[in-house]
Amino acid sequence: MKHILTILLLFIAGQCNAQETVSFRNDVLPVLSKMGCNSGACHGALAGKGGFRLSLHGYDPKSDHFNTTREARGRRLEMSDPGRSLLLTKPTGVVPHKGGVRFTEDSKSYKILQAWIAEGAKAPVDLDPEVVSVEIEPKTSTVSKGSAKGLKVVAHFSDGEKRDVTQWAKFTSANGAVTEVDQHGEVSVIGHGESAVTAWYSSKIGIARITSPFPNEVDGELFTSSPKFNFIDDLVLEQLQRLNLPPSPLASDEVFLRRVFLDTIGKLPTTEERDVFLANDADDKRATLIDELLQRPEFVDYWTYQWSDLLLVNGTKLRPKAVEAFYKWIRKNVEDNTPWDEFVRKVLTAKGSSIENGATNFFALHQDPENMAENASQAFLGLSIACAKCHNHPLEKWTNDQYYAFANLFSRVRAKGWGGDARNGDGVRTLFLASTGELIQPITGKPQLPAPLDGEPIDFAWSGDRREPLAKWMTAPENPYFARSITNRVWSRFFAVGLVEDVDDLRVSNPASNEKLLSATADFLVEKDYDLKELMRAILNSATYQRSSQTALGNETEKRFYSRYYPRRLMAEVLLDAVSDVTEVPTKFTQLLLPGAGVKKIETPYPEGTRAIQLYDSAVKSRFLKTFGRNDREITCECQRTDEPSMVQVLHIANGDTLNAKLETKDNRIAKLMAELEDDKELIRQAYVATLLRDPTDEESEKLLAAMKAAEGSKRRELVEDLYWSLMSSREFLFNH
Repeated sequence: MKHILTILLLFIAGQCNAQETVSFRNDVLPVLSKMGCNSGACHGALAGKGGFRLSLHGYDPKSDHFNTTREARGRRLEMSDPGRSLLLTKPTGVVPHKGGVRFTEDSKSYKILQAWIAEGAKAPVDLDPEVVSVEIEPKTSTVSKGSAKGLKVVAHFSDGEKRDVTQWAKFTSANGAVTEVDQHGEVSVIGHGESAVTAWYSSKIGIARITSPFPNEVDGELFTSSPKFNFIDDLVLEQLQRLNLPPSPLASDEVFLRRVFLDTIGKLPTTEERDVFLANDADDKRATLIDELLQRPEFVDYWTYQWSDLLLVNGTKLRPKAVEAFYKWIRKNVEDNTPWDEFVRKVLTAKGSSIENGATNFFALHQDPENMAENASQAFLGLSIACAKCHNHPLEKWTNDQYYAFANLFSRVRAKGWGGDARNGDGVRTLFLASTGELIQPITGKPQLPAPLDGEPIDFAWSGDRREPLAKWMTAPENPYFARSITNRVWSRFFAVGLVEDVDDLRVSNPASNEKLLSATADFLVEKDYDLKELMRAILNSATYQRSSQTALGNETEKRFYSRYYPRRLMAEVLLDAVSDVTEVPTKFTQLLLPGAGVKKIETPYPEGTRAIQLYDSAVKSRFLKTFGRNDREITCECQRTDEPSMVQVLHIANGDTLNAKLETKDNRIAKLMAELEDDKELIRQAYVATLLRDPTDEESEKLLAAMKAAEGSKRRELVEDLYWSLMSSREFLFNH
């Protein structure tokens, strides 16, 4: 009788899986993953649940098989009567189960597990076919809001087999405001825009894109006649037309001037620079201005600060001499316009003195191979691989083996002077390469052959600097992440919103809002030999960048497709410098030096006249910068900086000692103008031009003139201070628009 039952179960398994036997790797594990059994909240937790532990999302099939079939004396399986196995009775609720009922006895999941047990619970073997890729059908769809769309997931195996795995795939929506997807692959369109749906199966990810056009009636002529200054505009308008999103018109010269100064050099234009630009009637005056800004010394200051954020130049982690050397190294390369690929190669392969070669301090900040690998990947590829340190990455394709192969590229990096704390000693270290040393992978107890994430492995016996082939692989034009990562970072600096959000998160399951645009812009950077100024020039000269931030009828709610410029609050350092420039009262900064263990911190003033954007590092005593969300440079993540408004910021502007103290200073701009100008109307105009770069409206001017006439003596000075305060606390000043 038992023999007949086994035959029947084998027949069922064959019908379910279209193959002769049930595979633990390709049939059983997908069931456990789909049902959440090996998730982090269940048996996939580090310590497991209820005495039963599985690898997270099935990244280690062999240990999962052992724990299921051999651990606890094999009590989870009953070979002679599969239906009595705990692997079936618990998830069906026959036996109490804290995880609840996961499937029923008449489900396909139950039949697959039952058939596998009946076949003898065969173990995975190295010859098992493996999933090579996953595709979603259809790849692209246009679906109106309120409608639904079913998706099919097809897995491609190493033996050439294609299998419908929709039932075992796990689905997520990349844009929950546009699409929702259930775990059967049924997509519900709930909003307008574009979204991507991802399907995860056996650590492989497939993507389908869903377009839900906005309910606007837009004349096609609008897209045809809209300004197109370069390829960026072509690709943006192509998507806007597909989405029925009307583009906003170009911004006025006054608005463009303020915007491009702040975005390119982090500084407000002077009143003289404003007057010269507005008086220029040349058709190419915007392009000419862009070229001039890209050559200014303030450009070097601003972008040195940006890359210092990325590389964590921080006086709480490095000694003073090392901080200065690292900063000056970055600044020299920005000043020389070093191509980005060369810049990154210099960092990755740095060696020698930490004072003579500032780039070596990247390795002083990250002193073990794992941290070196994680931060290099995050900074230069936009990939967070930290999850793969303990198990296969749950949201990406990177495996635990790949993580340790990648980290092993850094296993021979050594330094004289490392003591576990970058603040100890005098900060002078010599970075060198050891001739031996491997990083042991905890799970296997052995080292992995050193290899880039998708690159060729290096033999253990090779005696060269392993970072050299890493740098070659990372900066190669064919690397699918390198050019895209820096392109996305630069794009987000100018548009406030990256083509991929978050900017640090370029995983496959987090696709770009406009894939064609990101690919084309990254390709452009490669064609220009990674010259970041050429990339910036293309962005700044595009009509897309030069659009007004004012909404057009129909594009009021969109925030990802660049139908207009998105206003954003000025970054803390730029805002503080703007306040100093307008009032003509420089800010005094104090550097916090950490001389070493057991020694109290020392506060040293920066040279007088130092701008916030020229500060070496984030270890600066400044309530304003802290309040307005400066980057503390603790971890490699854009999330370290925030431009979100807060009540603390409002209170600081209203009652703090930064803006108010500068306005009350005796010899500031206000005092000079009041001494020079007797015409109240011109005094008011100067205030508007200095802060907002525009003349006051007639209504604004009339109301202020009436108030000025009623003021006498010291009250007049107070009134002018209040005028400047009101302008500098307005959104028009605090935001770039």
